[in-house]
Amino acid sequence: MQLETERLIMRKFEETDAERMFLMDSHPEVMKYIGMPPLTHIRETENIITMIRQQYEDYGVGRLAVIEKQSGLLIGWSGLKFLAREVNGYKNVYDLGYRFMPEYWGKGYASESARASLDFGFNGLKIDVIYAHAHSENHASHYVLKKLGFIKTGDFTEPDGICFWYELNHKNYF
Repeated sequence: MQLETERLIMRKFEETDAERMFLMDSHPEVMKYIGMPPLTHIRETENIITMIRQQYEDYGVGRLAVIEKQSGLLIGWSGLKFLAREVNGYKNVYDLGYRFMPEYWGKGYASESARASLDFGFNGLKIDVIYAHAHSENHASHYVLKKLGFIKTGDFTEPDGICFWYELNHKNYF
């Protein structure tokens, strides 16, 4: 699976993506609202990539590596994930997520990649509702979700604080 936008290529993760992904996931500001501490060893990143690649096999979807066309660099990840474990009382649903390196924040990449993922989910996979969640203090993520048309429908408590739960119905997607 590969998605493409004006500025981005979104593709399945490869083992060779570990170094760039580790740069992102070891950064304290990136991990601030994730609910886990910054990674400290590249082996942790390699394990995450293995897990994501298994999701492609098990569910046909998973987060995608986001490559900036201009530089050819992995700048983050974005995409749909099938929630096989319960989150906020929901299970076996599709969740939109994204994470980018700080130097790429504020450039519209989260919205651009998320829109490509939503188009794929609604039009390619024929999903009726896509969910998302973000830490209550992650204002940038809330802005992106609202900009895409997501509606906040509740909140729930995680070990690191309150998360807001969002839903986007295919009929309301614009």
